[in-house]
Amino acid sequence: MDPVKSQSPSSVSMTKEQGTVKESALPEVVLDKPDDAAIFLAEHDGKYEPLTPEEEKKAIRKTDWILLPCLFWTATWGAVDKVSLSTAAIFGLRTDLNLHGQQYSWLSSILFIGSLVGMWPMSIMVQKFRTGKVLACAAVGWSALTLLQCSCHNFAGLASLRFLMGFLECVIVPGCSLMISVFYKKSESPHRTALVFAFGSSIINGALSALASTFGSAIPTWKYIYLLVGSISFVWSCCMVWFLPDSPINSKWLSDREKVFMVKRMASNKTGVSSNDFKWDQVREAFMDPRTYIVMLFNFGINIPNGGLSTFNAIIIKNLKFTSVQASLMGMPTGVIASLAAFGFTWLAARWNNKRCLVAIISLVVPLIGAVICYASPQSNTGAQLAGLYMMYFYFSSYVVMISLVQANTAGNTKKAVTYGFNYLGYAGGAITGTQTFRTKDAPKYSVGFASMMVGYCVCMALSALYWAICILMNKKKEKKMEAAGEVEDQLQLDGLEDEEVADLTDYKQCHFKYTT
Repeated sequence: MDPVKSQSPSSVSMTKEQGTVKESALPEVVLDKPDDAAIFLAEHDGKYEPLTPEEEKKAIRKTDWILLPCLFWTATWGAVDKVSLSTAAIFGLRTDLNLHGQQYSWLSSILFIGSLVGMWPMSIMVQKFRTGKVLACAAVGWSALTLLQCSCHNFAGLASLRFLMGFLECVIVPGCSLMISVFYKKSESPHRTALVFAFGSSIINGALSALASTFGSAIPTWKYIYLLVGSISFVWSCCMVWFLPDSPINSKWLSDREKVFMVKRMASNKTGVSSNDFKWDQVREAFMDPRTYIVMLFNFGINIPNGGLSTFNAIIIKNLKFTSVQASLMGMPTGVIASLAAFGFTWLAARWNNKRCLVAIISLVVPLIGAVICYASPQSNTGAQLAGLYMMYFYFSSYVVMISLVQANTAGNTKKAVTYGFNYLGYAGGAITGTQTFRTKDAPKYSVGFASMMVGYCVCMALSALYWAICILMNKKKEKKMEAAGEVEDQLQLDGLEDEEVADLTDYKQCHFKYTT
């Protein structure tokens, strides 16, 4: 199907029989090839009665109860595989592998270097192939690599495996974000994003590490940790290869009638539902969009604490005179705090209309205070150090709120994949920086690490405000264009849907697209 360009007031619709595009009335707009949703709706036109309100709620609840746990556990096991290094370190890994200097920090950094290398290949795969299958197959790969880590006996071997893990794990954020954006409306995505990316890894990692410490001394405890985590993750990932969908169109739990409803409601997002066509014009637009770089820099700043805390939190706690088992257990509240903070602030973001950037700014105040406490308090003040450490995990809520903004404000399937790739570039870069600011020579106080966090939080506040201002200006620009054209309401229709909503257009090309602030 060739792209159709409308040079005069014209509009587009698709016939059920031919799946072709016809001209009818609409202001100047360029329509790309419709995505799979348009084809699906054309094929099922008139086949089913609309769902009743009760049936609609049931279909959405069913998706909540099935899809969200699938994405949550896939993302969480990937995170557990990654952060197990922190607890493995306090159970003898550093001694057994004879790590010295910054080698431990580099074991964390090299995973994110692998993510930087894999970011673009994996982003392209998510776009060109079935998202669910790419995500699940990558999960199988990183689970297998986790199991192999217990066979390592030196820095080089473990570093090589963690590099490959990073290459595969970089698909988690773009893959899960893309899935949420095609199953849920803009107003529904913030708190569901918070659930999918809930900070469950700290809780699970702490519990499994404490459990592994009871397995005896046949092999070192840190190897038991990797065997336990890797085995569970591998079994789960294999199940997801068969079950995880890409969009409502191929969801196993929805009937065809429910799929039609889900696709129609998702079309109102105007961000695309499903398309495997890689479009270079959307790639160019993603590179030219200033918001792409603002969010990338935000992710860089907010993940400086992520890199440092995920690698050193168990070590920091143990340095406060706790045992290894106590340190692993006392790391568990960090996951609870981060998750509750994310749920609370995303709930506020979803209900406080067009104030998500402000919510992100407010949520950064708490971790900033926490970093100040850890920086200023003496190491002997265990209570203050723990309080500051726990407060810093509020950073996660601003990260999730900004992810939901990108989901809401990026249209076009290829543009979304590229934009999510840029987001992960910032994520990985910030995490690498965070791990390197915690230097061996600064132990146990790690003043440089905490200072870098304070700078990161302040920069992220400024970037959130800048993103807010740019979206307001872009909305005003669109309104002026519509007023100049005498437009009052959209006249594009496809069986009752706007053609803009199913033609895989980017947010720039849709004259009626409104940016969420």
